[in-house]
Amino acid sequence: MAPAERIGTTGTRILAPVIAALGVVIIVRTLTAGGGVFSLGVLFGAVFLAIGAGRLYLSLRAPS
Repeated sequence: MAPAERIGTTGTRILAPVIAALGVVIIVRTLTAGGGVFSLGVLFGAVFLAIGAGRLYLSLRAPS
């Protein structure tokens, strides 16, 4: 694997959990502030969590 490709893969593997954790933080913050289950913050948090988890899954599944 070329160094430039390795940087992209490493960056994805580092940022994907950060994005997922940000989604969890958004959900927790929304619920503690009194937001409901279908409030905008919970929906955005769920999207961030899904995107982060999906990117991490795909980056670990792909052949190196």
